[in-house]
Amino acid sequence: MYKHLFFDLDHTLWDFDRNSAESIAEMYETFQLADVGIASAAEFSNHFIAINKKLWADYDQNLIEHSYIRQHRFPMVYRALGIDEATVKHDLNAEYLRLLPRKPHLLPWAKEVLDHLKDRYTLHIITNGFAEIQAIKMDSAEIAHYFTMVVTSENANAKKPDPLVFEYAMQAAGASVSESLMIGDNYLADIMGAKSVGMDTVFYNPAGLPVDDAPTHDIRHWRELIRIL
Repeated sequence: MYKHLFFDLDHTLWDFDRNSAESIAEMYETFQLADVGIASAAEFSNHFIAINKKLWADYDQNLIEHSYIRQHRFPMVYRALGIDEATVKHDLNAEYLRLLPRKPHLLPWAKEVLDHLKDRYTLHIITNGFAEIQAIKMDSAEIAHYFTMVVTSENANAKKPDPLVFEYAMQAAGASVSESLMIGDNYLADIMGAKSVGMDTVFYNPAGLPVDDAPTHDIRHWRELIRIL
């Protein structure tokens, strides 16, 4: 039925939380963050992941600009930890952006799924991340060769869940709605966005979150996608 599969990248294939935690742990040592009162790398990482997730959700809904995330996420983490944000090193965010995309970890079974699908379908990425950073992530994880096209918010001039992103992606791929499937972990950005243009969807939902408007498929583990496709 399908010819073109469109994947989200972060939290869907690329294990953002694990890669982020490793980057934060390195930074905790490099910047000697225990000296400013941060008890552990794990505490720092847990606060960062929660705050960063909220900021990206605001970005997806056009509530903030991308620059706001980079400028404010580490000061927000410091405040959440009860530490004076004036002590945030200016190069903390730059070092995070250097380390993070070079981490290689994928979510369990993501690579096996891509191996299963690569000769059966044409695979693409649709991401709200930025082209240069996402390209490094894909190269680091050794998955770039699986994908024919990577659509970013930059080249589509819009970001998920805006219908324009999905229309742009299908047009660029030469794909019709009936032969296209969107696969992602973000219910609003990936699933509702794709549904708005009539695409079938796979909600990668390992936590089993309840949703009001059901996707075409709701999976807990990547092995389930192999059974579907």
